[in-house]
Formats: sequence, C-alpha cells, structure tokens
Amino acid sequence: MISVYIHIPFCKSICTYCDFCKVLYNSEWVKNYLKTLKDEIIDRYMGESVRTIYIGGGTPSSLSLREIEYLLSLTNLFKKDNLEEFTFECNIEDINKDLLELLKRYGVNRLSIGIESFDEENLLLMHRSTNYEDTSEKMKLIRELGFNNVNLDLIYALPKEKLSTLKTDIKLLLKLNPEHISTYSLMIEDNTFLAYKKTQSIDEDTDALMYEYICQKLKKSGYKHYEVSNFAKEGYESKHNLTYWNNLEYYGFGCGASGYIGGVRYDNTRSLSNYLKKDFNSSEELLSKDKIMEYELILGLRKLEGIKLEDFYKKFGVNMQNVFPVKPLLRNGDLIYQNGYIKINPQKIYIMNEILLKLV
Repeated sequence: MISVYIHIPFCKSICTYCDFCKVLYNSEWVKNYLKTLKDEIIDRYMGESVRTIYIGGGTPSSLSLREIEYLLSLTNLFKKDNLEEFTFECNIEDINKDLLELLKRYGVNRLSIGIESFDEENLLLMHRSTNYEDTSEKMKLIRELGFNNVNLDLIYALPKEKLSTLKTDIKLLLKLNPEHISTYSLMIEDNTFLAYKKTQSIDEDTDALMYEYICQKLKKSGYKHYEVSNFAKEGYESKHNLTYWNNLEYYGFGCGASGYIGGVRYDNTRSLSNYLKKDFNSSEELLSKDKIMEYELILGLRKLEGIKLEDFYKKFGVNMQNVFPVKPLLRNGDLIYQNGYIKINPQKIYIMNEILLKLV
C-alpha cells in the first residue's frame, strides 16, 4: 500500500506568503502540463495498490472543469481497489455544484480548503479573498453533495495581528464545523512578496500565545491535537499526511513535488519549462539506514503521540535510545516516555525544533 501526491502549480493569483512551486494560470501551459504529468505517472508508477491520493498545489481548483476532469482521469492509472482517502485542494471561491459533482464522480472523499483568515486586513496582506458568509454557503453545498470530510486551513501570527483577531477567526471556523483544521504560523520565506517587502514577523511571545490559545480552544471544542499543526475530530486524522509523519514511502508527481520510493528521497524540478521537457528530477538521495532513522525521529516526533519504541525496534533492529541521545532529554523534561511511546513534552511543543536539534 502506498500514497500518491500530485502537484498542480497553477493559481488564479499569487498569495504574498507562498513559496510553493506555482505560476499564474495559463490554459496552454495547463494543457501541456497535464499531458506531461500523465507521461511521468506512466513512467514512474510501479503498480502498487494506492491507499491515499492527495491533489495539491498551487490551486488545483483554478483549472477549468474540463481540465479538472482530465486530471482526475489520470488517477485511474493507479490501482485504487483499496483507496481509503482521496483529497482535493480548492479555494472557496472555486467551489460550485458542478465541481463537487465531478469530484464525487471520481471518488474524491476529502476536501482541503484554504480559508487562511476571515479578517479583512489579514486577507489584504495575504492577497486572499474570503468571507464568512460565502464560505458558510459553500459549506452547506459541500454537505448537500455528500462530503463529510473537510479540512479548513488557517494562517495566524501575521504582522500586527492581535489575539482578538485570531479568536474571531477560530470562532468562525468552529461555526463551520469542519472535521479537520490545519493551523500555520505565518513564515516569511525567501522569494515571496512579503520577503521582498521586508515584512517583519510577529514577536515570538505573541506567536507562542496564539499557538497556546489555538491548542486549548480546539481541544475544548472536540478536536484531537494529533500533529503539531493539525487537529481533527475522532477518526478524521489525515491518512495521507500521516504517511509523511510515519516515514512511509509515497510517490510525488508533478512540478515541484517530492517523493520517497525504494529508500530514495527525490525532489522534482520547480522549473515548469524543464518539467514540460520531461526533465523531471532536480535531486535524489539514496538514504543510509542512519539517515532513515533520523527521518523516522524528526517526522515521528511531530505527532503528539510520538514514536512507539516497539515499532522503531521492529523497523530497524535497534533501540531508539541507543541511537539518539533520548535519555538526557527525558531527564530534563523535553521528552516524555508514556505507554511505550517517546514524545515531546506537550508543554514544549512550541520549541520542538530546538529539541530535535539536540537529538540529531
């Protein structure tokens, strides 16, 4: 069983914070891209049974209905008899009955929608266009069409954002009653509009306070905090993303996609022109056992439950605490041992990266 990620780099507009592989929508480029994507899948896919599919971007919903149907038809190249989760990313303004019926017809059973914020100033800064009223109407349509697994994204800790703004965003998100919520503190990445404008990040104390509020509020509202940035109602954890955090193998197809197959981690080119020439790869690395164990540790500790020591031993034939300096971090309280799992102290999740650096 394996997972599949497909990257669609096209967008109707470019968000100011985004450093993903993306370009403005162009119908001729889309036509050539989808043909090349088909060739890449045929060339690389080895016929495994697929457990999860995730179509992300970019903005997959920026394509026309005809283009989306062709894209969805490409998933028939995979062996989908045991498919459990099929996620399609979309912007709220692109959602309509025709799109939802098309997605349903091809087996999509999970939607991931970029809300980011309902605050006008935040939206203006991010170059986004969302409002609660439209989102609420679209959510009603989504439910009417039978989708019962929806993720909503939130971005917080924007420059000058107040805690009261975040509280309003969380309140409105909860009114929409999604099964899953992903929350991301704004990172000002190189080669983005915000970086070009020399935008300053919010202060760390406010960022930490906001994260603490999100964790407490969502937990009280019935959401399980199962990964650093992700919250889900019981049974609605993202199966696809757990593939990454459990350090399992997956295909990455499309411009800018990454994959992990046969012990090799690879990155596809971020150059659309190179991709259309079928020059797919930009880098690949055959991982040693030590490197695979490092990934197992770094990714696994993102999960709030942590890493099961018995599973680590079964996978690698060694005890985790004999490979990494776990014991000193257990003594100082950075890590906790509980019910056979090693996990980061929930009170120290916010400084997770510092703890991981001590380990590797």
